[in-house]
Amino acid sequence: MSQPPDPLEFLKSLWGPMGLPMSGLNPPATASSELDKRIAELKSVENWLNLNLGVLHMTIQSLEMQKAALAAIKAATTPAAAPEVPPAGGEGPKK
Repeated sequence: MSQPPDPLEFLKSLWGPMGLPMSGLNPPATASSELDKRIAELKSVENWLNLNLGVLHMTIQSLEMQKAALAAIKAATTPAAAPEVPPAGGEGPKK
């Protein structure tokens, strides 16, 4: 009689191509050089993500500055509402 398939083998096949190890399912790596290589690869990815995060922050700040500048220009070019001046006869507005 054949042995039933490993129920976790399906999960391993899904996660394996993505390079995301499932803890407890993979045998521990015995080669220290493999671990060093994996650590170096992940640090490179981390540095790349941090760089992109910095660019994203700068872009957001730039857009916020542009928005503030446009608001300031709009406020400077919009004529202020003129205060109500009473008519020459000294009468105020009728109520």
